[in-house]
Amino acid sequence: MRIACPAKINLSLKVLGVRPDGFHDIESVMQTIDLFDYLTIGVNEGSGIVLSGTSDEIPYDERNIVYKAAQFFEQPVKIHIEKNIPVAAGLAGGSTNAAGALYGMNKLFGEPFSRAQLHKICAQLGSDLNFCLDGGRALTKGRGEILEPLGFEPFKVSLIKPLDLQISAKEAYSEFYFDGTANDLEPAMLDKYPQLQKIKSLYPDAVMSGSGPTYYLLGGEFEPIEGYWVKNNLNAVPVGVQISDL
Repeated sequence: MRIACPAKINLSLKVLGVRPDGFHDIESVMQTIDLFDYLTIGVNEGSGIVLSGTSDEIPYDERNIVYKAAQFFEQPVKIHIEKNIPVAAGLAGGSTNAAGALYGMNKLFGEPFSRAQLHKICAQLGSDLNFCLDGGRALTKGRGEILEPLGFEPFKVSLIKPLDLQISAKEAYSEFYFDGTANDLEPAMLDKYPQLQKIKSLYPDAVMSGSGPTYYLLGGEFEPIEGYWVKNNLNAVPVGVQISDL
């Protein structure tokens, strides 16, 4: 079984405050786009969970959130991760992979979990998984696990990211300050990293997605810049993780 796992961008991201559990309450409009990782999921003829993949930037053991997702099924499984979404880039690459693993394994093993139960597991594992499971466009609240679906509107979007820069959500949330931008996490990261300042100076309308360091333009394109990953003319999509027809 092959599962397509879309990236997301944050069309807005407001940080409302720190929760008792140490996470932050947010309000964010998220949108899935047609930049996909792919999971190939099958029954492991041996025992346990076996992960493999195409990226040398992620672990293939219990540290991987896909592994943690697979543990909920208590079934021998092998999962191959084809990474196209940059790692630690504010595009929910890890979260969409974990949501895809839950969705795919649920199909593979005869749907032991209802949709509502899958959403409860998503909320346990991370902040963006619930959105990645459903996809489309939604207002997300709480840690990101509370979804209010919004009407889908197609649009083109382009992405740019420094090749040598990764930013964890923990770093971005621990250093943010309020500055009235579309993304409350952007100002502190912009102050900290010259690579992001270069993007903003060349493209003042570009907005950081999530915890960064990816920036996006709606309806525009980025010119190639040495040392930067660029992906132009992607599309908003009305779906979350799903079985791939490729």
